[in-house]
Amino acid sequence: MELDVVELSRLQFAATAMFHFLFVPLTLGLSIIVAIMETVYVMTNRPIWRQMTKFWGTLFGINFVLGVATGITMEFQFGMNWSYYSHYVGDIFGAPLAVEGLMAFFLEATFVGLFFFGWDKLSKVQHMVVAWLVALGSNFSALWILIANGWMQNPVGAAFNPETMRMEMTSFFDVVFNEVAQAKFVHTVSAGYVTAAVFVLGVSAWYLLKGRHVELARRSITVAASFGLAAALSVVVLGDESGYSATHTQKMKLAAMEAMWETHEAPAPFTAVGLPDQEARETHYKVEIPWAMGLIGTRSLTHEIPGINELEAESADRIREGLIAYDALMEIRENRGAVTPELRERFEAHSDDLGYAFLLKQYVEDPREATDAQIAMAAEDTIPGVAPLFWAFRGMVALGFAFIGVMAYFFVQANFRGMRFPRPALWLAVAIIPTPWIAAELGWFVAEYGRQPWTVDGVLPTALSVSHLSVQDLLITLAGFVLFYSVLFVIEMALMVKYIRRGPVEDVEETEKWMERHTHRLRTHDGKGPFATPAE
Repeated sequence: MELDVVELSRLQFAATAMFHFLFVPLTLGLSIIVAIMETVYVMTNRPIWRQMTKFWGTLFGINFVLGVATGITMEFQFGMNWSYYSHYVGDIFGAPLAVEGLMAFFLEATFVGLFFFGWDKLSKVQHMVVAWLVALGSNFSALWILIANGWMQNPVGAAFNPETMRMEMTSFFDVVFNEVAQAKFVHTVSAGYVTAAVFVLGVSAWYLLKGRHVELARRSITVAASFGLAAALSVVVLGDESGYSATHTQKMKLAAMEAMWETHEAPAPFTAVGLPDQEARETHYKVEIPWAMGLIGTRSLTHEIPGINELEAESADRIREGLIAYDALMEIRENRGAVTPELRERFEAHSDDLGYAFLLKQYVEDPREATDAQIAMAAEDTIPGVAPLFWAFRGMVALGFAFIGVMAYFFVQANFRGMRFPRPALWLAVAIIPTPWIAAELGWFVAEYGRQPWTVDGVLPTALSVSHLSVQDLLITLAGFVLFYSVLFVIEMALMVKYIRRGPVEDVEETEKWMERHTHRLRTHDGKGPFATPAE
């Protein structure tokens, strides 16, 4: 890969975004888990739940602060590295980000302060409400950001204005309720819930292995397993909904994910494994599950899913249609103030394909002068890298089903087997702590890499979106970002490890006294509930 301005800009934004997303899932999930724990505390008045809320809340706070720092930096890159993108679609893309900053982020940031410093100034119920508002703010932030991203995947509610040479919003309602955005939101937040559940489960398992903070760990495992099982099941279901949405909004991405080179007679099979060969347009050694892809992608046994070769041919046709729109657009620019209705009508009739004509800008300055060979090259560019998408998607799916199995096991052990966890199972819980982040990063890779060569699907090619920067500028800033984020990552890990090793240190005396009374009461009444202390 040649490291030109476009590729370096992509690399820098990818590094920034994927690093930022190391913090987002844990923030989304821990905010809900902490709110659940405080709700139990308010309902039961048991100090152990207050101690749990403070402990996991501290880890949430560390993650939240570093997530905010990396998120702000990422948003500045739209103006620094992607200035033409910001100019071309800023009217639409900027609206959800503005709402996120004005509503969700300020809601979240305000109540985070009250959560940490309001324990002795608010009543229990008031503080519980604050905890839920923090969780609500975190999830609202994700909603508006994913609405913006969802519009890039499926640009609805907007139209190109030939007078301003920009995309303009035509329906805020359509942008907000974009089916891709809504599917991405529920799938992403569910993945965040799984991430937090696995994190809480793993840390709690480590405490049990070390014989420390046993009561806190047992209760935390119960919450994490119950919450995590529901979240893991929803991730799979909601992920399936995202795939169904891609069937009619991002057909090329779906075909590339499945390495489906030719249109298969309905219902199409699902390729479980194989070796995609993009040069030969073939998948070697593939193992297929009959009918599965047809059911997943179309919810039917009669609808076809188009293959890559057919979609490439469609792209070539759309490029030719887009050239008609491009030619009309150039005439409109030349005849400002004297645009005939016929010229306007000609442009409007083909404007949906204008972005495809822009793909030719990589090969010829004036797309109208493109040869058939250049049109064919531009059409081929609409095929993303098949092998990386194919394996990234399968890695994400495999991890998703593995989380269901792990959470189901700990749910059963916690609720029906007297909280008895074999040591190998506890070590497994510790070992899988990093895996939700791997799954989340794979998911984002599929979403963003699969959209290439578009910044806004079918509207604006990535090659046209960048700022006029030099390779040297980008190399220097990329090195700076990598260094800065590496330092932040070390700080995050050091703080997390420090506070996990220290464990819950607040309200210790009150909690220990309550635990003594609680243990005596359980043994006196032969308690056998999930929180009962096993007999010696």
